[in-house]
Amino acid sequence: MSAEALDSKSLDRYECAACGYIYEPAKGDNAGKIPAGTAFEDLSEEWRCPVCGARKTRFSNLGPEGNPSGFKENLGYGFGVNALTPGQKNILIFGALALGFLFFLSLYGLN
Repeated sequence: MSAEALDSKSLDRYECAACGYIYEPAKGDNAGKIPAGTAFEDLSEEWRCPVCGARKTRFSNLGPEGNPSGFKENLGYGFGVNALTPGQKNILIFGALALGFLFFLSLYGLN
C-alpha cells in the first residue's frame, strides 16, 4: 500500500448540508462516474451532490467511518465513553435500558 492510500484525510467522509447525502471515498459516486478511492479534495469544483445538486462547498467533513463523535479536544474527558463510536454508544445505552428493564421484571419474583 502506498503512503497516500493510508492518508487519513483521503478516508474522510463528507455530508451534504442540504440533503444529508454522505460522500464516501471508499465507494465513490456512481451517478457522477467518480471511481472508488477518490478523495473528496480530488473532486472537481464542478462536481455536484448526486441527490440534490448542491455545490461541493455545501459539504462538511465527518471524518473517517467509525470515528468517535464530538470535538477532538473533548474525547479525553468523562469515564471513557467520549471516545466511543456512535454505534458503541447505542449498544451501551440500549443495553443498559434492557438490563434495567430485566431488573424491573425480576422484582415480580420477590413474592
